Amino acid sequence: MRYALIAGSLIGAVLLGQAIAQAQQPNPLDTVPEQMPFNIPYGAPISVDEAKQVIAAAEAEAKQRGWPLNIAVVDSGGNLVAFERMDGAQLASIDVAQHKARAAARFRRETKIFENAIQGGANYALTLDGIIASRGGIPLIRDGKLIGAVGCSGATGSQDEVVCKAGASVISK
Repeated sequence: MRYALIAGSLIGAVLLGQAIAQAQQPNPLDTVPEQMPFNIPYGAPISVDEAKQVIAAAEAEAKQRGWPLNIAVVDSGGNLVAFERMDGAQLASIDVAQHKARAAARFRRETKIFENAIQGGANYALTLDGIIASRGGIPLIRDGKLIGAVGCSGATGSQDEVVCKAGASVISK
């Protein structure tokens, strides 16, 4: 019993020391950047015909690789414009593909940035409504303006991202 109390006290002291050391570290979020990141202006929303072209390019890439995916395209406000579920694509990923596209449009950045933030310990990102910390959501930029986003889901995040980038290449050249 005596050894357990001593061991518990030592562990408590170590944990307290670590907490104090962490509290003394500067918070990287306290840095104030000169320019606002991801301040991409909004453009006219993507048309249905363009959204179908994005889906066709993404689907072609997915088929070539044998990856059945769900592919969603939203406008600059995050509203669904076009969607395709490839034969055999995971049902649970229908909503995930749309969520990735919405988050990429509404936050004007790739969803991979949220994934990186969480993996890097920036857990504050979990408090933001509407994010998804998984790659595979890519903004669609034309002439420096956001017109929508594409989201893919059904494979690994890195596979989803490859297919999204193929679709985005139709618009964001």
